[in-house]
Amino acid sequence: MKMIQAIALAFVLGGAATAHEEQPLQRTDLIRNDIDVPGHEAIQVRVDFAPGVLAPHHSHPGEEIAFVIEGTLEYQLEGRQPVTLKAGQSLFIPSGVVHSAKNVGSGKASELATYIVRKGETLVVPAK
Repeated sequence: MKMIQAIALAFVLGGAATAHEEQPLQRTDLIRNDIDVPGHEAIQVRVDFAPGVLAPHHSHPGEEIAFVIEGTLEYQLEGRQPVTLKAGQSLFIPSGVVHSAKNVGSGKASELATYIVRKGETLVVPAK
């Protein structure tokens, strides 16, 4: 009986892992904490991109620092030329600047996004 339960659990967990992997853009919240700047908080998120996936134009109610963990991402900030970053490189995105990010590599790409934003506001604001 324990063997059947173990097999069933492995099947369910395997299915969950497959479902997670199939999502083209996956955001994982890591931390959210108040900071010493009144009315602001720090938020850190891991963003995983499948090959060719675009995070469409959006902005944030504060600053973002994007650090590429793996792969190659192309960032387009409003009014600037596109910049392509590889693992280990970072980009500062000013408050309210509309931008997008696209996985331009052949495999998965991931970034660690750190935000210093106004507390209580929507983190990701789609561009109009």
